[in-house]
Amino acid sequence: MKEIVKKICRVVVAFCIFWYCKIVYRVKIIGKENVPKEGALLFCGNHRTYLDPPLITVTAGRKMSFMAKEELKSNPLMCFLCFTFDGIWVKRDNKDIGSLKTAMKILKNGGCIGIFPEGTRNGMEKNDGKLKNGAAYMALKTGSKIVPIGIQGEAKPFTKNRIIYGQPMDFSKYASGKVDKEIEDKVSEELKQEIIRLTNIKI
Repeated sequence: MKEIVKKICRVVVAFCIFWYCKIVYRVKIIGKENVPKEGALLFCGNHRTYLDPPLITVTAGRKMSFMAKEELKSNPLMCFLCFTFDGIWVKRDNKDIGSLKTAMKILKNGGCIGIFPEGTRNGMEKNDGKLKNGAAYMALKTGSKIVPIGIQGEAKPFTKNRIIYGQPMDFSKYASGKVDKEIEDKVSEELKQEIIRLTNIKI
């Protein structure tokens, strides 16, 4: 019964978020045809505002679990959204093995995970232009493809915003059983460059 209620709630909330973003933020969705209908996927984009996770969740066309920092539990709205869309809470200041295992289990079962490799809003500006390696590690370890995303716009009401889905990135050529930091860094750099390209592309 609980799952049925959650499923109904998820459909209603997704509908409301979608049209709220379309009307208030004038969001245009580009490249949705690039998102595979089946198979494990990591959705990775630039992170501007708290609007980004629900925006990706309701426009990607795939059910996903987003990884969210545990501090957002104090925000009733974010806590509700995380519950509704099966979000995964992450303790950012610790090596949170539990959340990583949960995410990788979903991927190994053919599911989808949403994660911002910047680690925080506007993270590349704060991390010397680098991405965190979590997404790269999960892609290499599970063989999942990564769908890069570029989100454009000021995220202010009644300004034009765009979410652009790029071609899935397959990093299986780097898979060798053992995942070392050098390879993680390489994958993260390739992903970063594609996210930057999509973020700056002129439509």
